[in-house]
Amino acid sequence: MLYYVNAAASRDGNGSKDMPFRHIDDAARVAVAGDEILVAPGIYREKVTPRHGGTEDARIVYRSEQPLGAVITGAEVLTGWKRFKGNVWVNRVDNGVFGDYNPYTTMVCGDWYFAPTVRHTGAVFLNDKMMYETVTLEECEAAEADPCAFNQEESTWKWYTEQDGNKTVLYANFHELDPNAQEVEILVRRNCFMPDENGINYITVSGFDINKGATTWAPPAAYQDGLIGPHWSKGWIIEDCAVWGSKCCGISLGKYLDPENDMYFYTKHVKSPTQMERDAVCRGQYHGWLKEKVGSHIIRRCEVHHCEQTGIVGRMGGVFSTIEDCHIHHVCNSQQLGGAETAGIKLHAAIDVTIRRNHIHNCIMGVWLDWEAQGARITRNLLHDNQRPDGMPQAKGAMFNNDVFIEVGHGPTLIDNNIMLSKASVILPSEGLAIVHNLICGAFGLVNSGVDSIVNGQREPRYTPYHIRHRTEVAGFMTILHGDDRVYNNIFVQKWPVTDAEVPPAAPDHQIVGSAPFDIFPAYDEWISNFMMGKEPNMGHLGQFHFGHLPVWVGGNAYFNGASVSKHEKNGYIHSDAEAKVELSMKDGKWTLQTNVYELLKDFRDGIITSDTLGCAFEPEERFENTDGTAITFDRDYFDGHRGLDTLPGPFADGCGERVVW
Repeated sequence: MLYYVNAAASRDGNGSKDMPFRHIDDAARVAVAGDEILVAPGIYREKVTPRHGGTEDARIVYRSEQPLGAVITGAEVLTGWKRFKGNVWVNRVDNGVFGDYNPYTTMVCGDWYFAPTVRHTGAVFLNDKMMYETVTLEECEAAEADPCAFNQEESTWKWYTEQDGNKTVLYANFHELDPNAQEVEILVRRNCFMPDENGINYITVSGFDINKGATTWAPPAAYQDGLIGPHWSKGWIIEDCAVWGSKCCGISLGKYLDPENDMYFYTKHVKSPTQMERDAVCRGQYHGWLKEKVGSHIIRRCEVHHCEQTGIVGRMGGVFSTIEDCHIHHVCNSQQLGGAETAGIKLHAAIDVTIRRNHIHNCIMGVWLDWEAQGARITRNLLHDNQRPDGMPQAKGAMFNNDVFIEVGHGPTLIDNNIMLSKASVILPSEGLAIVHNLICGAFGLVNSGVDSIVNGQREPRYTPYHIRHRTEVAGFMTILHGDDRVYNNIFVQKWPVTDAEVPPAAPDHQIVGSAPFDIFPAYDEWISNFMMGKEPNMGHLGQFHFGHLPVWVGGNAYFNGASVSKHEKNGYIHSDAEAKVELSMKDGKWTLQTNVYELLKDFRDGIITSDTLGCAFEPEERFENTDGTAITFDRDYFDGHRGLDTLPGPFADGCGERVVW
């Protein structure tokens, strides 16, 4: 059945072409497997709540008739502003419009939220830009720039709210503008397109502009919402959409609501946060966290931007998913929110998740895979400017900055053929990583650090799960021993100046590019010699080695501008003469990379890397391979071009000095 929706219809209809529905949600009430909903251009101020799912062979498809022509928004236009004082205007909104969720009495807060609890989930938008909330009316009147905001000028546009009986009172500093002559909107709805129930499977959402929602903080063990998301379902496709203007998260591939473990630490305080996370994983198994029931989503060709927590978030619900060909930018830039769940992409339990061919920039972090990044692959992405502007202080509760952050995972996690140009390239308080054929212009950080805590004078290990190969079922728990990493065929360029050489690799803001941070770990032969191979083992003797560092493998890398070289490096190339330059710029509307690295490399080549080269991640005993279990041969480059019998280091198969990379 084909249903039609048109907001401009003269009256509500029955979904036929001649009598279309006026609201997408009316179609969502009746659409079943195999149906398609075709939505005409227009603005749809509603929440779409799919009631029924499709099947693998008969999806339910929601399609914008014109790409990005159909706009689903959680905002309402607010007119009738009255001048309060100077540039500050005031408006009063009856709370009845908000139903059972008032964003102007609901605070952004919860587990892993580190900033002060002073922001509401609501917001005021002026001409499609989110204004900055103040704690007092006096701050709103002063309209001073927030010293931590990435965009200082934007941060001078302020709003403030208070309650007066059954009214929400909004004040806003519009500078010299008359708000009644501009488009001013306020966030009203929590989500734009999201089921209320679990298990609404196999839905395609194609070509919509989805924007402006009063989403809540989305920590990993709590219910995670976004402007759009499948809500603990299977097989969604979100494609060719613009997703932006979320108070917290844009697209959610996140966790279901578990009332017994929702915001557990924030509400009950008595369990450690990491124990709460372990509980969530095990409870998820009971609640149907299986490959057959959850995950396997595709997000492709979407632009996700200007969200203030994450662009794409997920805990457990994003397993076996693919995020590809997306443009993700300007995430968590206002610095009004702060905590451990902020990035362009932030996923927990990225089991067999593929993140490929995305352009991720100007985010607080690019990609953050936290806990159980097993079988995850980050490949052929362009990452840059994922850092605070120069001289900008770190906001209270805000995280550090980097292109890729892999936290407390046992692997295998594969990072290959990426361009990473930010000051910090990979933060890795983890084990079981393979870093292959990347252009790396930033440092490694949190090496052999960032995992265990010293509490009451003793070490408290951070035990995290690992899983049956290519499944969600838990195979075991173990703390992070560090090491078990492979670093092959990368190009390291010290692009950014070193202002403090004393910052160690154990810190997140280590500045020296290169592989020397891996010197703390043993080589394989040194490590395996401790285990009495070929003899009857002495368990008491081996205990110290069972909790020791794991080995690393480093080879075929090229080093420029003084990048550090690991003692484990085999067949590396060290250039110490001319300066290597790597610059990214916009030319004719396209992102272009210019470098002289390949001139400096001259005839240096190394061998082809394969799954056999990389072997298995130690704890899960799973090899670095495709999600279907087949082997990988790294004979394709950033552009999917073919590498020959031998290969250049870095992400490109040929040595061209200038190329369009996005």
